[in-house]
Amino acid sequence: MTLFLMLVGLIALVFINVPIAVSLAVVATVAILLTQGAYMLPNVALTMYEGAQNFPLIAIPMFILAGAIMNSSGISRRLIAFASAIVGFIRGGLAMVNITTSMFFAEISGSAVADVAAMGPIIIPEMERKGYPRAFAAAITSSSASLAIIIPPSIPMILYGVMSGSSIVQLFVAGIVPGVLGGVSLMATCYWMAVRNNWPVAEIFQLRRVWETFKDAAWAFLIPFIILGSIFGGFVTATEGAGIAVLAALFIGGVIYRELDWRFLYHACIEGAVQTAVVMLLVAASALLGIYLTEARVPQQIAQAILDFTQNKYAVLAILNVFFLVIGLFLHSAAAIILVVPIVMPLVLAVGIDPVHFGLIVTLNLAIGQQTPPVASVLIAACSVAKAGIWEVTKINVWFVAVLIAVLMLVTYVPAVPMSLVHYFYN
Repeated sequence: MTLFLMLVGLIALVFINVPIAVSLAVVATVAILLTQGAYMLPNVALTMYEGAQNFPLIAIPMFILAGAIMNSSGISRRLIAFASAIVGFIRGGLAMVNITTSMFFAEISGSAVADVAAMGPIIIPEMERKGYPRAFAAAITSSSASLAIIIPPSIPMILYGVMSGSSIVQLFVAGIVPGVLGGVSLMATCYWMAVRNNWPVAEIFQLRRVWETFKDAAWAFLIPFIILGSIFGGFVTATEGAGIAVLAALFIGGVIYRELDWRFLYHACIEGAVQTAVVMLLVAASALLGIYLTEARVPQQIAQAILDFTQNKYAVLAILNVFFLVIGLFLHSAAAIILVVPIVMPLVLAVGIDPVHFGLIVTLNLAIGQQTPPVASVLIAACSVAKAGIWEVTKINVWFVAVLIAVLMLVTYVPAVPMSLVHYFYN
C-alpha cells in the first residue's frame, strides 16, 4: 500500500511538470516524515549528499566531455569519411556508414543523445542528398545511436553498476558481443530496405580512397583503443578511463588535427554540465528513496510476491522485460535505472540471475524505450535534427525497433551471448 501511494504521488507530481528528481525527493521526504517523524528530516540532506558521492559517477561528465571534444575537432567527420570508403559501395551503404560511425562514436561518448547530436547534423543531410528519405535517415540514426549505448563505455551501464553494485568493467565486456550482433542486424535490415526501394550506392569502392581516409582518421582510431585497452587491461578503472578519454580527445583534436572549435566546445561543455547535474540530482534523490524503501522492506516484499507467483527464472525474466519496456515508454533511461533497479535487485538475486547479465537486459530495454513515444528522447533528438515528424519517422523505425527487440530476446534467453566474454576473462 505504501509503494502504491508513493507511486500515485510521484505520477501526480510528474503530470504537473515537476522534474522527476524533485518529485522523487518530495515523495521520499513526505514518506519519511509521515512514517518516521520530523526528527529524521536532518538525515534527508545527509543521505542525498552521500548518495551523490559515488566515485564511479565521475565517469559520466568525463565521457560526455570526451564526446564534445571529438565532435568539435573534426574527428566525427573523419570517421564518416572512412566508413563511407569501406561500405559506401554497397546498396544502402550510407545507412551502414551511419550505423558503424554511431557504434564507433559511442565508444567515446557513452551517450545515445550525444551520438545523435554529433553525427546527425553531418550524416542525415548527406543521406538526403544521396536520395534516402528523410524519415529513414532519422530512424536509422536514432536506432543505431540507442543500440550503441550497450557498447562500452556506456553511461547507462555505469549508472546500473552503481545502483546494483555490479562490476562496471564486466558490464562493458558483456556489451561487446550483443552490440556487434545488433549493429550487423541493423545493417542487414538497411540492405534489405535499400534493395526493396532501389536506394542508391554512395560511392564506388576504391582502395586508394580507403587508404587516404584511413590515414586521415588513424589518430581518431586510437581513442577507443586507449580507453578500452586501459580499462580491460586492468591498468585503470572505468572512471580513470573516462579521464584518459578526455586527455586523448584533447591531444588528438587540438594538437594533432588542430581543428578544435573552442566556441563550440564551450557550449557543448555547458550542455554536458547540465546533463550531468540532472543525473546527479536523480542519483541523490534516488538514494533518499532507496534508503526509505529498504528500511520499509518494500523490494523484499515485491520479490516475495513474484516468487509466490513463479520461481522460474525465465518467467521472471519475461515479467521484468515487459515491466522495463513499459517503464521505458515514460521514463528516461537514467531515471528508470535509478528508480527501478534497487527495487527489483532482490528478486533478480533470489532467482539466480547474474547481475551483469541482467544489466545488459535492462540497458537494452531502455535503449528500446528511447525509440518509443511518448518520451523517446533519442528519437525526438533525431527528428529535431532531421526536421521530420515523429510519427512519420516511427513508421519506418518499427523495423529497427524489431531488430532491437530480437537482440533483447537473444540476450535474455541465451545468456552466453552477453556472458561468454565475461566468463572467458574473469572466470
